[in-house]
Amino acid sequence: MKVLFFTKEFPPHVYGGAGVHVEYLAAELAKIMDVDVRCFGDQDLKKERLQIKGFSENLFDFNDTDDKIKPVLKTLATCIQMNANPVDADIVHCHTWYAQFAGIISKLCYGVPLVITTHSLEPLRPWKREQLGRGYDASSWIEKTAIEMADAVIAVSKETKEDVLKHFNVDERKLKVIYNGIDLKEYVVTTDTSALEKYGVNKDCPYVLFVGRITRQKGIIHLVNAIKYIDKNTQVVLCAGAPDTPEIALEMEKSVQEAKKERGNIIWLDKMLDKKEVIQLYSHADVFCCPSIYEPFGIINIEAMACNTAVVASAVGGIKEVVVDGETGILVSVEQQKEAPFEPVNPEAFSRDLANAINKIIKDPDLKKRMAHNGRKRVEQFFDWQAIAKQTQELYKSLKS
Repeated sequence: MKVLFFTKEFPPHVYGGAGVHVEYLAAELAKIMDVDVRCFGDQDLKKERLQIKGFSENLFDFNDTDDKIKPVLKTLATCIQMNANPVDADIVHCHTWYAQFAGIISKLCYGVPLVITTHSLEPLRPWKREQLGRGYDASSWIEKTAIEMADAVIAVSKETKEDVLKHFNVDERKLKVIYNGIDLKEYVVTTDTSALEKYGVNKDCPYVLFVGRITRQKGIIHLVNAIKYIDKNTQVVLCAGAPDTPEIALEMEKSVQEAKKERGNIIWLDKMLDKKEVIQLYSHADVFCCPSIYEPFGIINIEAMACNTAVVASAVGGIKEVVVDGETGILVSVEQQKEAPFEPVNPEAFSRDLANAINKIIKDPDLKKRMAHNGRKRVEQFFDWQAIAKQTQELYKSLKS
């Protein structure tokens, strides 16, 4: 069997959880079948059963194109390029709306069964209009078309499955819940502290860690606003880059500068770090915080848990299926607006509750130690890539029978 992955992200060009998912799933599937990855970028690599080919987003001159719709037009052009090379796979598997137009073309032109993994859903990300303008209508149309014509849809959590059924016309029999996973040999506690020294993190003081993009979805502004409630002896390490828009980048900068007026132990690393550095930050953090307002799964939480770190996370989406409240961390309830943009009804209360949960864990070493141990154990039991690859293979086989 051979599967073709269409994806925007693939190493070394990864900025989010979907890119992490594709990298590890492709590697694991390549142990049991042939895998062809077509992605955005300049990659060109062949291994025994894994072939990776990048495609440029700059096929045409977009210099005069409106900045907000430019990403959509570049995406469509790249998706067409991806299909110019003959498709000889048994299954086409798409990841994120950026690559779904390629899947649509492939199914129509080559007649190959189409699988879509729903890493997130456009109807639940209305803030994307800030980034894409009217292009958000195009991305939403692409996603709806791809999901509804797919032969199978993978939801990364049970709640995501319910969201798909609510927002799209999909036969429930086509929906399969398959969780994200993690490389348990790679994501382990390390004693190395070179990254902490490099970025000025005090090894002798506790710290709370955030890792993620600067976007409304990840809720980082709510964590920054929570800093004033976090014990002043606790360092705050924000590993946050790749802002969605200049506006949210500016908002982030202003919020951090405001917080720094009250304390000096805020470290903002405004870039995406490499894995080894991030694993060090996870390993030595006292608490990892995931304040997302929308999160279909939240792969960063299992990364932290695998590194024996207690988690404080918002009780939204698939996070509730990953983090066990009181056992592997603390889930913070958040009352959200019922209509877009789904922000907290009371943002200040949400920020204060995040801080209270962080303070509780840091002040209780026994609780922190127990949650750290339970988190690693849970990841080992439920989120191993090997088992997830086998579930995915079985889904592929069902479409060929």
